[in-house]
This record gives sequence, structure tokens and C-alpha cells, in this order.
Amino acid sequence: MQQEQASPAVQKRVRDSFDRQGLMSHLGARLAHIGLGRVHIVLPARPEVTQQHGYVHAGATSAIADSAGGYAALTLFDEGSEVLTVEYKINLLAPAAGDHLEAIGTVLKHGRTLTVCQLEVCGVQADGARKLVANGQQTLIRVSRTAG
Repeated sequence: MQQEQASPAVQKRVRDSFDRQGLMSHLGARLAHIGLGRVHIVLPARPEVTQQHGYVHAGATSAIADSAGGYAALTLFDEGSEVLTVEYKINLLAPAAGDHLEAIGTVLKHGRTLTVCQLEVCGVQADGARKLVANGQQTLIRVSRTAG
């Protein structure tokens, strides 16, 4: 499926914001795609993000899903806006296993104040095989960027 890239200015704004997130840096997550209303975040599977059975922890899985949706919404907001999560629900469908996880946030409904996103997380094997391990939905609120 062809995915429209966000403009260079929007990509820079998303990357700059992502780079300020301590949790994403701590987890080792990175942005893989920034499109209009769609963002992909990749998280390498490594011991530091696993739970006791060796699968990627639900907290790490949920965190990258939340951020992917938030940044998908941000791609559609004006320069003076930021985004905050109001709520999200995630269903863990299978153990989060693979070479890495890929979270995909997709805007379903963009509004002036609230935006709703679909969240998907796939476990991706080294050979490229993918398995859906989590899905969910998120509501975000647009807020004015604060000086500082």
C-alpha cells in the first residue's frame, strides 16, 4: 500500500519531538515512517525490554503503540499545536515475539480538538514475517504549544 510521506517540515517536527521523549530513547525505539496521519515506530527485541518469559513486555508494547498514534495525530496538526493522549485501550493478541516490534498509529478521525487513532503492533521476524500481537484505539487532544 502506497503511504504518503509527510512534508519535510512535519517530519522534522515529529522527529524533534520524538527525540525529546526519554522513554522512547530508553527503550531503544526509533521512528521508521512518518506519513500524513500514519506513523511507524520500531522497537528492537532485546533483554532490557522483555518480561520473565522472554517476550517483549506489554508496557513496552503499549508505549510504542501510544507514541505511534500520538505522532500520527501530530502530523495533521498545525505548527502551533501539540498532542496529548486522553485515553487508549490495547488488546494483547499474542506474545510479543520477533526480531523487533513495529507499532503503527493511523488516524481514523481527525478533529479540531479530539482525534481518534487505530493502533497496531506487529512482531516482525528477521525474514520479514509479521504477526499482529496487539491492537487498540486511542483518543488524543490537541493542545497549544507552550513557550519554553
